Amino acid sequence: MTLLNPETITQEIIELQSKIAYQELTIETLNQMIVKQQFDIEKLEAQFKYISSRLQGIEPSLMAMPHEETPPPHY
Repeated sequence: MTLLNPETITQEIIELQSKIAYQELTIETLNQMIVKQQFDIEKLEAQFKYISSRLQGIEPSLMAMPHEETPPPHY
């Protein structure tokens, strides 16, 4: 078993603290991104529901669909 001197242990502790601080920052950044994306998703869902309800309220057109039209006489 290798004995570590106090300076080496101190340096390793500093490195670990630095890594933990970086990971905490990364986690916070990712959390903020998730919160924003959730807000965007909820906004899009509301817009989709609004558009869907508007489309359901539209009366069908009296015009025939292009594939239902008879071709003009010159064909």
